[in-house]
Parts: sequence; C-alpha cells; structure tokens
Amino acid sequence: MDLKSQTALITGSSGGIGEEFAVQFAKRGVNLVLVARRAEKLAELRKTLTARHPDLTVDVIAADLAEPGSGPDLASKVCDLGRTVDILVNNAGVGLHGQFVGQDAAANSAQIQLNCGTLVDLTACYLPAMTAAGHGVVINVASTAAFQPTPGMAVYGATKAFVLSFTEALWQECKGTGVRVLALCPGATETEFFSRTGEEFLTDGRQTPKQVVDTALAALDKSTPTVISGWRNALLATGYRITPRRLMVQISEQMMKAN
Repeated sequence: MDLKSQTALITGSSGGIGEEFAVQFAKRGVNLVLVARRAEKLAELRKTLTARHPDLTVDVIAADLAEPGSGPDLASKVCDLGRTVDILVNNAGVGLHGQFVGQDAAANSAQIQLNCGTLVDLTACYLPAMTAAGHGVVINVASTAAFQPTPGMAVYGATKAFVLSFTEALWQECKGTGVRVLALCPGATETEFFSRTGEEFLTDGRQTPKQVVDTALAALDKSTPTVISGWRNALLATGYRITPRRLMVQISEQMMKAN
C-alpha cells in the first residue's frame, strides 16, 4: 500500500511499538502527528526523524489519553495544527499485573479509558472523514491477550478483547468504503510495557517492535481483519479457540505469573 505524503496520527509513540510505527512510516514518506505523555521523549523522536527525513512534517503533542474526554481534545489540537489524518494508529495502552482484588479501582478505570474509551473516541473522530474521502487506514493495537481470559491481568485482557471485537466489526462495516481497518495482535514484545507493571513475566519468545510493525504493514496489503505477530503467537491464539474454557483459563493463569 502506497502511503506517501499521507499523515499518520500515532498514539503511544514515545517508545516501543508506537515509536517503531513512526520510524517505519517516516521511511515511507508519511507525515506524522506523534502523541504520548512524555514530551521530552517525543521531542527527541521528532528531532531524529526530521534529521533523517527533512521533507516530512512531524508534529508532537503531549497528552494523557487515560483522561476522559482526551480523545476529542486531541482531535481539536490536531485540527488546530491544520492536519488531516489519513492513518490512525491507536497504539497507546497500559496493563496492570496482579490479582484484581488488590488493584486500585481508579487505575483500572484509567486503564479502561485508555485501552478502550479513548481508542473508540479517536476512531469516531477520524473514521467518518476517511469513509467520506474514500481512503484511510485505522490500525488498532489489540493483543494475543484478546483471545482468552487472562487471570493476573483480568482487566487488561478484557480491554484487548473489546479492541479486537470492535475492530473486526469495523472491518466488516468499512468494506467497500476504501478504508482499511486492521486489528494488530502482538504477543509479548520487548517494550517498556513490562517494566511499567512492576513485574517480569512472559519472558520467553518476546518479539521486537520492528517484527510487530513489519507484520502490521505487510498485512495492510491483505484483506484480513486481524493479524497476529509471530507464528508462535498465532499458534497459541488458534489453540485457545479449540481448548475447553476451564482448561484455557488455567493455562492462561500460569503464563501470566511473574517470574
């Protein structure tokens, strides 16, 4: 898919998968609007990308997308910049690790807002214009955690199941509109995600952000609604579909335990 001269809005772009999306889109001649909480990291990334690709426009917006109403507020800021968003990558997300009964209720509410609420809000802000224009791309980053309950990360797994279901439904609704909708489901990836939970788990077989983004960009030229990054992750996700639910939850719990 030729994306040159289009503009991509990428959330959670100060590191990991979001940063890799920015790097790879820039190589394809895509202008960027980069969003994350850490202004200093965004500024560093902007400096690097503009040095490599001086012909591109790279805007940065520091925002906490876990706040209610942050999606429309972000869209307003993007409009003030005079940018038209052709590609939306809803990558920002957070996960809490541990038993649900011991978790802070406010932190879980923020997790749901970021992983689900703001993702839906931003999609609502940009998908109508994309369908009216007859072109566009929406990539929602779900997870292999979307395919089964995840004891030890109960709310996180449920949010990613929501993202997967929502995105696949949009894929069907957008058939024939010229808009490409894709659910990206990474497994464990070498990012700051795990350090932010305060635990180390799923340490075997982690992919790099480049492997994940390579998978996503290759899938844009196909018609599938969902892509799972990595053959091992795809095998596990397929296995969960045929595993009895009671056994599946037990297996998932063991996988989510901290080392």
